[in-house]
Amino acid sequence: MGKSFEAILPEHEAFIAKQHIFFVGSAPLSGDGHVNLSPKGHDVLRILNENEVAYLDLTGSGNETSAHLEENGRITILFSAFEGPPMILRLYGQGRVILPETPEWEALAPRFTMLPGARQIIAVKVHEVKTSCGFSVPFYNYEGERNTLQKWAVNKGDEGLLAYWQEKNMTSMDGMPTTLGQKLSTNNL
Repeated sequence: MGKSFEAILPEHEAFIAKQHIFFVGSAPLSGDGHVNLSPKGHDVLRILNENEVAYLDLTGSGNETSAHLEENGRITILFSAFEGPPMILRLYGQGRVILPETPEWEALAPRFTMLPGARQIIAVKVHEVKTSCGFSVPFYNYEGERNTLQKWAVNKGDEGLLAYWQEKNMTSMDGMPTTLGQKLSTNNL
């Protein structure tokens, strides 16, 4: 049932474009560390080429993916059909965090609609694309995006977001440094 590919094919890109949610998985090398799985909504993912994707990462109560990418770069992005024909598609790759006010941010940011609370871009070099049946995934109906995070970010303002990042986004649950945390600790952001 499952198939493996070395690149994102046009049919994969079409499938990805139809999905309203995707999930990001990452983990530290330590067996004692927490495995992270984060759902992502909004139109924040871009396919850059057949072996690279990026997504605009919005402020959250943690920053696990960033810490894991700093340590080992491993990341998996999962898409699942909740409407239409069943399918699961995974992108396996090596990720990196791109922060504002860097040349790479300036190059990639125009590809995205900047949403309130955007804190970084996660870019992934994809080394394997895997599809599987998704036969047991239930149907769900898409009703729309939540705007709660965007309203929260607007209410916080720039200074409030910075204070929140300093409180919640400097390290992972396991105390690992995040890219944003390293930047903030050197007062360069």
